[in-house]
Amino acid sequence: MLRWTITFIILAIIAAIFGFGGIAAGAASIAKILFFIFLILFVISLFTGRKRI
Repeated sequence: MLRWTITFIILAIIAAIFGFGGIAAGAASIAKILFFIFLILFVISLFTGRKRI
C-alpha cells in the first residue's frame, strides 16, 4: 500500500511540472478513482484481515 502512495505522489509531482492542464487533469481523475478503490479495499481488509490466534 505504501508503494502505491509513493507512486501517486511521484505522479502528482510530474503532473504539476507539466502544468495543471489536460495531462494533469487526466492524471488527477485517474488518481481520484484509484484512491477510492484502494480506500475501499483497505477498509475491507481491516474487517476481513488475518485473525490472531
